[in-house]
Amino acid sequence: MTKPCRGLELVLSGQKPRFLKHLACDFNGTLAANGIISRGVSRKLMQLSKLVKITILTSDTYGTARSNLRRLPVRLCIISTGKEKRTFVESLRSEGVIAVGNGYNDIGMFRAADFGIAVLGPEGLAGKLISVADVVAVSIDDALDLLLQTKRLTATLRT
Repeated sequence: MTKPCRGLELVLSGQKPRFLKHLACDFNGTLAANGIISRGVSRKLMQLSKLVKITILTSDTYGTARSNLRRLPVRLCIISTGKEKRTFVESLRSEGVIAVGNGYNDIGMFRAADFGIAVLGPEGLAGKLISVADVVAVSIDDALDLLLQTKRLTATLRT
């Protein structure tokens, strides 16, 4: 039996608080660079898993996602298209979804999510993704820290 997640509450000025229970995240270019996830990112995912259900949506370009994530409390979904990412997020929307990604195929996922963080990492960031993101972070570490310390988002998005 899966234990219930508390969720994250985002309090943004001028808006009703958002209560989000799911994190949908891209793997390559977002969580991992060249198919490898860092220990720091793994630790932050462990912390976040106590708050939200985490699903990694990836084409697994390098074939390393399963081995990199095997010890983490995350669900891994191997997908082929951005449409599949969007459909997955839409299926969870009633419970509140945060999307984190860096690629062109993440645009639909961001549009379907309640909140999106685009990550500019060593593999780049699709320019068109910026237009649908709520926030852009310069690294996955920074993006995950925003979720672990949500008052940073409150400050960033203050009107």
